Amino acid sequence: QVQLVESGGGSVQPGGSLRLSCAASGFTLDYYAIGWFRQAPGKEREGVSCISSHDDSTYYANAVLGRFTISRDNAKNTVYLQMNSLKPEDTAVYYCAAAVRSDQTQLHRLCVYLKPADFGSWGQGTQVTVSS
Repeated sequence: QVQLVESGGGSVQPGGSLRLSCAASGFTLDYYAIGWFRQAPGKEREGVSCISSHDDSTYYANAVLGRFTISRDNAKNTVYLQMNSLKPEDTAVYYCAAAVRSDQTQLHRLCVYLKPADFGSWGQGTQVTVSS
């Protein structure tokens, strides 16, 4: 089973930046995707970004495209979400999640659709608050 440890959340003013970290361990299969999701009070959990182990392909929700950057440090086994130009509507609990598969051909679909049900391991969540 994959274990995920998140950090980096906090409170910032509009226009500010935060970097979220997701340290992963316990992988036993060759291929995986790491996704970032967020959930605001009273709203559905939504996909934010995703990165694939197959070819480092990255994916972004339209709402964050151009402002957020997902990356991976293989030496540290950590995935990051750099969030710039933050807006109040970015306020949510942010989760990282892992989907591990034995077939790399499944990774693209996992990241494109970013369905929470497709990701089996989840971090504890970290609060991001953007307000004046």
